[in-house]
Amino acid sequence: MRITKVSAFVLRLPEVLAVCDGTQDTCLIRVETDEGLVGWGEVDSCPTVVKAIIDAPLSHQICNGLANALVGADPLALDECMARMMNAANYYGRAAVGLHAMAGVNLALWDVIGQAYGQPVYRLLGGPFATRFRAYASVLFGETPAETYEIARRLADQGFTAVKFGWGSMGQSEKHDIALVREARRGAGTAVDVMIDAGQVWDWKTALKRAHQFAEFAPFWLEEPLQPDDVAGYARLASASPIPIAAGEAEARLDDFERLIVDGGIDWIQPDPGRCGLSTMVAVGKAAHRHRRKVVNHSFKSGLTIAASLHGLAALPNAEVFEYCMSESPLRHHIAHEPFRVEDGYVTVPEAPGLGVTINDATLNTYRIA
Repeated sequence: MRITKVSAFVLRLPEVLAVCDGTQDTCLIRVETDEGLVGWGEVDSCPTVVKAIIDAPLSHQICNGLANALVGADPLALDECMARMMNAANYYGRAAVGLHAMAGVNLALWDVIGQAYGQPVYRLLGGPFATRFRAYASVLFGETPAETYEIARRLADQGFTAVKFGWGSMGQSEKHDIALVREARRGAGTAVDVMIDAGQVWDWKTALKRAHQFAEFAPFWLEEPLQPDDVAGYARLASASPIPIAAGEAEARLDDFERLIVDGGIDWIQPDPGRCGLSTMVAVGKAAHRHRRKVVNHSFKSGLTIAASLHGLAALPNAEVFEYCMSESPLRHHIAHEPFRVEDGYVTVPEAPGLGVTINDATLNTYRIA
């Protein structure tokens, strides 16, 4: 089997707002083969930049577009395909968005491989350790504490056993921060776990102060309180915080994840397969397990990323909860035909060969801009 074409599709809503919501646009990757198998992936990055990296023409031996590098390769030779892409992007893409683009291709290749062998991807990754995970509803903070209370109450009434609030108006002031968390807890009630995603708003001293101030509300974890590169700050925070610390969604290289785990001392690592790839996601989870830490997906995209995340977690012994994006965007709900419903608080891993999702062409054609 050989790869015949690699394509990138940029999808975007008619109106995009300055809020931290990755479901307003996206980049899908399609890998086609000479045996008729087609794999799909998704990237959580800057979509137009990802497409440029996929489509770039040959410049010279170690500066090439990813599509050019992969045409003619064996899609079942996954590591060789990844090496081709890394070599092609040697000059411009060995980190950041270059790796994000490779991550989307990695998902599409796993989709092809699973179809070729007639197996769901989690089995090829060595799973399952579990085939369903407790879903936590992932939403933005309300603009006010009162709005946050109403959101929490509504999600608890829907049957979620855990809710995460993030970004939004967190970080405006000490009084406002505490009120947001207090009302999130009050709305969710005592039987529902509450996660707090601070959105990179503090230095480590302020984050530690907030952790102590939030402790009475018993958060499940405090996520991304610091800038991603502040590993030393994470080490100081994690060693003294009364609340578990979670981070890692911004990373794409295994070395950087391991630095957060080992040097940063965080309790939960959060790989996003649309930024690091499914192969690296599983490697990250295994590294966390060696250091007795836990892994959870970061997923704020479509059903494609949801499916990839579920397969990755199923292959890991230290995964127990799942980020379930609650955005109402059609790019969240209608890119994949499969709905990934939450039943009794849990979401189930797909069993069909590959990633187990099918693409809704109508949605692709409606929102495609490039």
